Amino acid sequence: MPKLQRICLIGAGCTGKSTLAQALAAHFGGLWVPEHLRTFCEQNGRTPRADEQAAIMRAQFEQEEQVAALALQTGRDHVFCDGAPLLTAIYSDFYFADRSLFDCAYALHAPYALTLLLLPDLPWLPDGLQRDSETVRAAVHARLQHALQAMHLPHIEVAGRDDARLQAAILAVETLTA
Repeated sequence: MPKLQRICLIGAGCTGKSTLAQALAAHFGGLWVPEHLRTFCEQNGRTPRADEQAAIMRAQFEQEEQVAALALQTGRDHVFCDGAPLLTAIYSDFYFADRSLFDCAYALHAPYALTLLLLPDLPWLPDGLQRDSETVRAAVHARLQHALQAMHLPHIEVAGRDDARLQAAILAVETLTA
């Protein structure tokens, strides 16, 4: 039986994480885990407060664990995670100057077989709730790059639009079996 491959798609806002995670799941016959932060914002009609960040990070991880268990039960080889606990730690640091979530976020990053860092090369589109500006997107992306490099977390950068972005991500995932 093949080993379950959990793939993290991480990137600042408006980098196509959700679209790409769903497309990769369809291509590889896997499952995808939606970003809990987006769900939180939609359900509450607002962005989270500082005191809610840890719960959002924990909920993301728990969702990933549940979907991974389902993948194993149904014989799926891939789980594509839209976002990651590390992204919550980055946002907590950026918006609230709270670095307390990083140690936990790095520990929770261990199950990923691959991390895809989505570059901010797509057009920026405001959504009226989560996304602040292209400037914020660039700043969050820089923090993501720094965090991945500082902790020596291997990752593959994914760029391009539409099918080119999908093909780049497919090739990156295929490195797991090469």
